[in-house]
Amino acid sequence: MTNIDSLIYHATLLQELKAEDIKRHIKNNRFKIKSYSKDTVIHFEGETCNKLEIILTGEIVVERIDEAGGLLTIAEFLTNDILGGNLLFSKNPQYPMTITSKQPTVILEIDKELLFDLFCKNPFFLRRYLEYVSDHSTILSFKIKSNVNRTIRENVISFLEHEKKKQNSNRIVLNMTKKALADKIGVQRTSLSRELSKMKKDGIIDFDAESITILRLP
Repeated sequence: MTNIDSLIYHATLLQELKAEDIKRHIKNNRFKIKSYSKDTVIHFEGETCNKLEIILTGEIVVERIDEAGGLLTIAEFLTNDILGGNLLFSKNPQYPMTITSKQPTVILEIDKELLFDLFCKNPFFLRRYLEYVSDHSTILSFKIKSNVNRTIRENVISFLEHEKKKQNSNRIVLNMTKKALADKIGVQRTSLSRELSKMKKDGIIDFDAESITILRLP
């Protein structure tokens, strides 16, 4: 068994399927594997969704183009997340935003007709699918609503609070460029720089090229 095959067998969404059925679909190439290099567009805005995609490894982002023509990150998808689950059986199954690989990514594709056939033959798989899609649609809606409605400062503070817990320190070491951080919270690089300067002036943070130090949070 290859590493990719192992990832398929252990994919959360597929746990209700029998191992022999998964093996057969892999062998018959009905479970198709697609690999994408970093910064590759996987789906363009308006493209028709005709298959379910399970992320076996990697990272994918949903992006939109702002008024200035820049790309802003709306949501991130990681290993075991799915694409197209909430669109596939819609009357208008078009991707509402551009979807891009943030890191080298491997995806399992399941054609719409095969997926429907699996639902018909395995109600437990159908139930897991519906639960999974419902839960992740709620999470995605919350992420989009949060990013759209929050101010730049609120997004920065949310990021800092998350990293403070993760790094267990008020000094947040940045493992990304300021441009990448701006993309992550959905703003332009210049807008982020302005807000960081304002927060420094207000005594909330201090920062250098490699870190942001929390002095106090509102």
